[in-house]
Amino acid sequence: MANPNIVNVATIHGGNVGFNLTATTTATLLTVASDKIVKINTIIVANVDGTDTASFDLFIDGLGGGPSGVTVNGADATVYLAKTMSVPNDASLSLLSSPIYLMEGDILKGGASAAGDLDLFISYEVLDDA
Repeated sequence: MANPNIVNVATIHGGNVGFNLTATTTATLLTVASDKIVKINTIIVANVDGTDTASFDLFIDGLGGGPSGVTVNGADATVYLAKTMSVPNDASLSLLSSPIYLMEGDILKGGASAAGDLDLFISYEVLDDA
């Protein structure tokens, strides 16, 4: 598995995606294809339930070893960005304070404590060196 050189990318495409999270906390949301890197700029979670607080999990599964030239020791393949994070009714929260990169083969997964209560918005860029 090689990581694309982000200095010599052929294309950069911006995108947005939204999910109404299910009660399956391991639902696959995004999978990064070969020869791609996804730069996630924003993750916002909104509780659309007018009465109840809901919680959510969001994690990256299948984390690679990183770019060549870096030796990683003891890294976990699965890392949580949020674990049982509560969102009050009729409120939203921004999950990232700075962008993160998902490497090829990484999978973003997540879910909510109650189906239909939480909307997840992700703004991202796909960097492709093919």
